[in-house]
Amino acid sequence: MDHATTRMTPSASAPLPVAVSDRLQKRASRHVKERIIESILFLAALFSVFVTIGIVYVLLLESIRFFEHVSVWDFLTDTQWTPLFDDAHYGIMVLLSGTLVSSLVALAVAIPLGTIIAIYLSEFAPFWVREVAKPFLELLGGVPTVVYGYFALLYVTPALQYFFPQLPGFNLLSAGLVMGVMIIPYVSSLSEDAMRSVPMSMREGSYAMGATRFQTAVRVVTPAAFSGIAAAYILGISRAVGETMILAVAAGMQPNMTWNPAEPAATITAFIVQVALGDLPHGSIGYQTIFAAGLTLMLLTLGFNVLGHLLKRRFRQVY
Repeated sequence: MDHATTRMTPSASAPLPVAVSDRLQKRASRHVKERIIESILFLAALFSVFVTIGIVYVLLLESIRFFEHVSVWDFLTDTQWTPLFDDAHYGIMVLLSGTLVSSLVALAVAIPLGTIIAIYLSEFAPFWVREVAKPFLELLGGVPTVVYGYFALLYVTPALQYFFPQLPGFNLLSAGLVMGVMIIPYVSSLSEDAMRSVPMSMREGSYAMGATRFQTAVRVVTPAAFSGIAAAYILGISRAVGETMILAVAAGMQPNMTWNPAEPAATITAFIVQVALGDLPHGSIGYQTIFAAGLTLMLLTLGFNVLGHLLKRRFRQVY
């Protein structure tokens, strides 16, 4: 073979420049934009994690300093809460009892009514009724809580005193009832969304077996949507436990170890408001009590959220 014919010139061995089309350039720029948006969303999610970590850090740091002076056993078992007196006692159960009683009263109102409203809106209400009722429910959830508090104090309490003359002006019953009304939109809205996510084929199968609309709603749709309904209940519980202004206005701020909703009592959140507005010096034991109380409230709420997560995993339906 002739070597002259097989020899490659330098220009032939060099790679030729490849022209990038406008379409590929736009696709590459779009890819960069997607990466930027993804990074912004990731930073936003990371920011919420850092905020949560910061809150937990502050609560733990101040609570550890508090427990250097007060034993955990006394904190959990003492039946008096007088941290601002000379004879100081630090029994968190006094505040915890008021918190639990008011929350139970609120849930006794919110859970049944919220579930009934959700069943009606999901299974029975016409389209126009649903479109009108849902905005009103959301508006009910947007009313400032201090307005609910004064409504409980000035209207609900006198109405209850008409039937129970011995009822004091400040009591957990009226505050809990109004707080339950406030929680209804949270329970009903999430429960209704969970019920509407149930496939129509399950309803049609129930109708084909001869079930009525009420039987289908109660025995088919509600059990199928129970994971979402349980999440709504847990959100309502967390909202009731963390409520502040209604209890501060209508339930009183006097620490009282009681399980009777007809008596006045202070809650954890009401005490935090009371102390945070005072003139206690930073670093004092009285000042650090609000962090110990806040840590207790956070652990209580965390327990309810974990319970709700377990229930959601236990009864989750895959369609």
